[in-house]
Amino acid sequence: MQTYRFDKAYDCIVIGAGHAGCEAALAASRMGVSTLLLTMNLDTIAQMSCNPAIGGLGKGHLVREMDSLGGEMAKVTDQTGIHFKMLNTSRGPAVWAPRAQCDKKAYQFRYKHVVELQKNLDVKQQQALEILAEQGAGGRKQIRGVLTTTGIEFLCKIVIVTTGTFLKGLIHVGEAKIQSGRFGEQAAVGLTASLEKLGIQIGRLKTGTPPRVNRRTIQYEGLEIHPPDNPPQPFSYSTEKLTQPQINCHGTYTSEETHQLIRANTHRAPMYNGQIQGVGPRYCPSIEDKVNRFRDKTRHQLFLEPEGYNTEEVYINGLSTSLPQDIQIAILKTIKGLEHSEIMRFGYAVEYDFAPPTQLWPSLETKLIDGLFHAGQINGTSGYEEAGAQGLIAGINAALKLRGNPPLILGRSEAYIGVMIDDLVTKGVDEPYRLFTSRAEHRLLLRQDNADQRLMKYGVDIGLVPPAFYEQRRKKWEKVKERIYFLSTTHTDEGPLAQLLRRPEVRYDDLIKQAPKVQGTVPRGDSPLFEPDEDVKLQVETEIKYEGYIRREEALVERFKKLEEKKFPAEFSFDIKGLRREAQEKLNRVRPLSIGQASRISGITPCDISLLLVRLEQRKL
Repeated sequence: MQTYRFDKAYDCIVIGAGHAGCEAALAASRMGVSTLLLTMNLDTIAQMSCNPAIGGLGKGHLVREMDSLGGEMAKVTDQTGIHFKMLNTSRGPAVWAPRAQCDKKAYQFRYKHVVELQKNLDVKQQQALEILAEQGAGGRKQIRGVLTTTGIEFLCKIVIVTTGTFLKGLIHVGEAKIQSGRFGEQAAVGLTASLEKLGIQIGRLKTGTPPRVNRRTIQYEGLEIHPPDNPPQPFSYSTEKLTQPQINCHGTYTSEETHQLIRANTHRAPMYNGQIQGVGPRYCPSIEDKVNRFRDKTRHQLFLEPEGYNTEEVYINGLSTSLPQDIQIAILKTIKGLEHSEIMRFGYAVEYDFAPPTQLWPSLETKLIDGLFHAGQINGTSGYEEAGAQGLIAGINAALKLRGNPPLILGRSEAYIGVMIDDLVTKGVDEPYRLFTSRAEHRLLLRQDNADQRLMKYGVDIGLVPPAFYEQRRKKWEKVKERIYFLSTTHTDEGPLAQLLRRPEVRYDDLIKQAPKVQGTVPRGDSPLFEPDEDVKLQVETEIKYEGYIRREEALVERFKKLEEKKFPAEFSFDIKGLRREAQEKLNRVRPLSIGQASRISGITPCDISLLLVRLEQRKL
């Protein structure tokens, strides 16, 4: 193939324009880096391949953290959301999670336009074929550029790979197999060989999606109605109020007849007949997997979620499947409300290549190739939010590397982003990784309502958050402290107001009823007790109700911080006498940066950690 060298060189090239790619490209370019975003199709930038929803348990925390660091996903969601809901409000605030159903085309086009308008960022419809590298200093290969399938050679210093499910993507619908990364779109078949040539190890994973049906053909009478929150709460700290109309979602259930039909046709399911080789997500299983794994369940809940204002497509959340099309049609006839529904898009499974993430540093740069970063599903994750968060961190660290600054590495006690990345690079994956609040040791510190307090300082320091906005948020945090002090020092006949608020049944607004009982004061409208800001009320209530637990978690963080501060020198050898062979192999593969990270590697024992600590101390002598 004849090649042509493009006449403009870039600092950074991002391969793939999904959620990870868009966040990476926006972060790098906004930090002053000359960036090129390559996509196989300009019309599918930031496409919502599966459910057109953002957030959920754990995922909503990620989006608010991204917003605090200067990411874009929360803003686009606020501009295009059609059904906002705070999940888990019947439980403690540590697991409250924002979620929004979006208008999928409005979301995609808004994201696309933001990318197109961004300074320092070029976007081109080209498919990457090969990542170009040359021998660098110290024997480590260094990124040189990217070669596309049409023969264009783009030069750069850093490449961020965000290929989603497109690397050798193979779609399965029953016995049918189609080379595709997303239905109707070609797979990227050449890039895997390029990565392997560079020494990157490759594995195989699988995910899936449910059928979409025409809203006109759904019988909604008798189905559960799931209304949005009123008023809806925005994702982004910069969004003052959501004004667009909101839409109801609905709920229904599979039946015993559904389950009998699926069991009778399991032999035709690609996951069960050996047709699919990749490992699927345990926490987002297909309906055939749920029916066979949970045989005691007589029904499974399904959610009917509209895909936008200007489309009749409805997404059947909970019915992911790769069963043959005739079986999918038959399944719907056994589900209340869907008996006469018309399938517009059939469900399918997709297999794709990924690169095990233990090959990465916590910065998301590969250990093998200088200047090569991976983000998103290539690292074995699932979900827009997990992808977007990795893309944001990869873009930030690409820019910091070009500046000559150390990378941004968030700790497990600082952010769910830190938990996710540490899990990936330390433990690796054997199935698509999904973030849950249960993966974090310090959930009460990592709430969705305090992401700005935890992370916005980093966003300001790296230049992605305007200082004026940070100052605005800081004043709100000061107000929270003032309210807590006021409630702790102001008494009623029953004791301090803060003591009353610690009772499980008492909410902040209930304290206003106590105002006439406040000793020595005359309640007025401008009293600190009368707080109009709902965010401030929530944070005050949470901090007071859970004060003891929060202090306990903060003490644990300080204890674990000592292990994180015990760093391994770059040249440290894990081939230590007395250390088990298995431990040596795992430590050499992961190459942890600290004792803390080493302790989280699967199979590393307390005895192994003791030997590492002894070896570190010996080096100081």
